[in-house]
Amino acid sequence: MKLNRKNLAALAPEVEVPVYDPSTVRQGIAHIGVGGFHRAHQAIYTEALLNRGEAREWGICGVGLRREDRAMQQALAEQDHLYTMLVLGDEPGLEVRVVGAINGMLLAEDSPAALIDKLADPAIRIVSLTITEGGYCIDDSTGEFMAHLPDIQHDLAHPQAPRSVFGFLCAALAKRRAAGTPAFTLMSCDNLPHNGAVTRKALLAFAHLADHELASWIDSHVSFPNAMVDRITPMTSDAHRAQLAERHGVEDAWPVVCEPFLQWVLEDKFVNGRPAWEKVGVQFTDDVTPYEEMKIKLLNGSHLALTYLGFLKGYRYVHEAMNDPLFRRYVRTFMDLDVTPQLAAVPGIDLEGYKDTLIERFSNQAIADQLERVCSDGSSKFPKFIVPTINRLIEDGRSLERAALVVAAWALYLKGVDEKGTSYRIPDPRAEFCQALVSDDDQVRERVLGVEVIFGTAIPQSAAFVTAFELCYDSLRKLGVTRTLQTLLGD
Repeated sequence: MKLNRKNLAALAPEVEVPVYDPSTVRQGIAHIGVGGFHRAHQAIYTEALLNRGEAREWGICGVGLRREDRAMQQALAEQDHLYTMLVLGDEPGLEVRVVGAINGMLLAEDSPAALIDKLADPAIRIVSLTITEGGYCIDDSTGEFMAHLPDIQHDLAHPQAPRSVFGFLCAALAKRRAAGTPAFTLMSCDNLPHNGAVTRKALLAFAHLADHELASWIDSHVSFPNAMVDRITPMTSDAHRAQLAERHGVEDAWPVVCEPFLQWVLEDKFVNGRPAWEKVGVQFTDDVTPYEEMKIKLLNGSHLALTYLGFLKGYRYVHEAMNDPLFRRYVRTFMDLDVTPQLAAVPGIDLEGYKDTLIERFSNQAIADQLERVCSDGSSKFPKFIVPTINRLIEDGRSLERAALVVAAWALYLKGVDEKGTSYRIPDPRAEFCQALVSDDDQVRERVLGVEVIFGTAIPQSAAFVTAFELCYDSLRKLGVTRTLQTLLGD
């Protein structure tokens, strides 16, 4: 049965549907970057409140800044902005839920002015972001805003017809300031260390280039809470759509699939009100730092430790790699020996239990999480998820082989051919640049480790790390993934 409001009452009994009338919900949040993660995470917390009869003024207006976002906008519009969340795990009877928290979506290319007006609307009190790690235009090697980027230069020259997220935010905030409208909270939900602080730095850098007085107003009136977000959300496939239709009778153009695990730790720094998310499981805190360090270094770092080796081996799903005892041991050893000693105590969290949970989550076969998804945008992920761990290992004089293997596996992965001779694409905005780094086998070390924007300065200057990288890279090339892991693990 096609998903829309008219058909909600006729859906199968196991499909949870909104108990509220979506047409009565007013928009109070604008979310930029409507993808699987937002629809399986932040929107679900808001949906839970709506189903409690609360938060009727906190509906979500989706926002798409890229041409590619039209497909999502059309899919949602054709089914009254409803979508299905399919929770997948190795145990039976998991949640299937129709979600109505997103009740509209605007595309920048349709009308920049209409989008600016929406963001300037007094009803919008939170603007949230999932724009990927690379979307904040911060140079990882210098920490500076990349003002030279073409879209940024365009927006500075054409402030009423922007293209970038920062151009739209500044145009809307300028309009709010002129009208005496209170500012909104700008809430990043991307996997970045101190994501709120990064968002603040980027927006203020852009604003100072555009209008110093506006920048000062933003600095005084907009808040940027830091957050730790967590839920594994694979790319939706045709197989997922077919599974939803065959097992539950729902025809959904773009359902979202996710694991059962769900976590959101959020600093309670909102300037214009917020939903009572604490009633539905959000943990509010004064300092999110220990939680994000734990999650980014253990989960995201271990994902990278697993993904490039797995792809080289010929695996294509995370659970396939985790079913390999060598991979499982390597990932847990990396967590235990390389990452855990760097972590401070995390309030309310047992780190050993957390790591056990990560192993279980990575091993979830039903979710069929794609290694390609985890591999994607590696040039932006390394500086945030692995490089800080390596820098600390170097500083502390600890063993570097396991961490060096992560970098060596990425370098060999960039060649685009796995051990079985199968060619694959490199899903990275800088793919051409990255692949050029490994085009000459005699210069891989200098070229890869020498990219300061990815690896900084400490790594190429560490003779111990350079040696470890060379040994791992040569071993992967000559002996393959399995023999390399056996040697590393002492088998």
